[in-house]
Amino acid sequence: MNMVSVDNNLQLSNSHLGDKGNSQPATLPQGGSRRGLKVAIQGGLGAYHDIAARNYFGEELEIVPCLTFKDIFSKAQKDEDLIGIMAIENTIAGGLLLNHDLLKINDMKIAGEHKLRISHTLSALPGQSLHDIKEIVSHPMALMQCADFIESLPNVKIVEHEDTALAAKEISENKTQGVAAICSKLAAEIYNLEILSAGIETNKRNFTRFLVLSHEEMLPEVRKPGNIDKASLVFVLPHTEGSLSQVLSVLSFYGINLTRIQSLPIIGREWEYQFYIDLSFADYERYNQAVKAILPLVGQLKVLGEYVEHKQIANNGNKNS
Repeated sequence: MNMVSVDNNLQLSNSHLGDKGNSQPATLPQGGSRRGLKVAIQGGLGAYHDIAARNYFGEELEIVPCLTFKDIFSKAQKDEDLIGIMAIENTIAGGLLLNHDLLKINDMKIAGEHKLRISHTLSALPGQSLHDIKEIVSHPMALMQCADFIESLPNVKIVEHEDTALAAKEISENKTQGVAAICSKLAAEIYNLEILSAGIETNKRNFTRFLVLSHEEMLPEVRKPGNIDKASLVFVLPHTEGSLSQVLSVLSFYGINLTRIQSLPIIGREWEYQFYIDLSFADYERYNQAVKAILPLVGQLKVLGEYVEHKQIANNGNKNS
């Protein structure tokens, strides 16, 4: 078998550095004032990324809409005060694979997470009923998640759009009769659309996990107060028998819980993979020891972020949910 080159070019956050090797305290103080923060999201105002940002930070935000996830990082490179919100996984669709690579190749750190229940509405210009709707427009994922509802509407044309909220915006701006958007309740409110039907998603256990991203200097302000009890890492392994199980054994020995693992191919190195993992822990020092203990077993280790786990799942039924 070919071997993945295992070097120990470790990329650790400041919590693992220091003249005396001391790690940062696991308890975080309350962050600074969050009034006036700028948050970049993928999609338009009223998108689910917008809801996640409002839930995490509150209403005093300047939302910076971006067409793509890559644009979030591009804008952040030009503005050190810009924070990002990016979806990383969904309980129905699974992981957003391209977003994992964006985390690895960019310098922004994961400062937190937010878990949001996704509930869709069918919304159109005021004064219309379901019988008036001849076309439904939305993001392909939203259309898929509402397939059973759409099938209940006869002779309706389905049109894909790059964003749920922008679909609602276009209907509003163009005053398009007979067309409805599948979007959030917030988007319907922002663009003055009437909700014809709510909760139209097929599976009510539809949740998305969003990552909150910031530059290193803004981490104290962006992180939630409390104990750091979760971390996200990426590394490569030698293409040898038992290489992954050895890493998992070390994590288990230190009492670290592996909550998620995602493998992605290494471009240009056929059948070789990098591993993205999420870890939860009760003892930050034990976690820190575990990371140092797996160093000889892995290559190109990068700590993507250390943060406070979000344990309560928010609803998107209103702006402040």
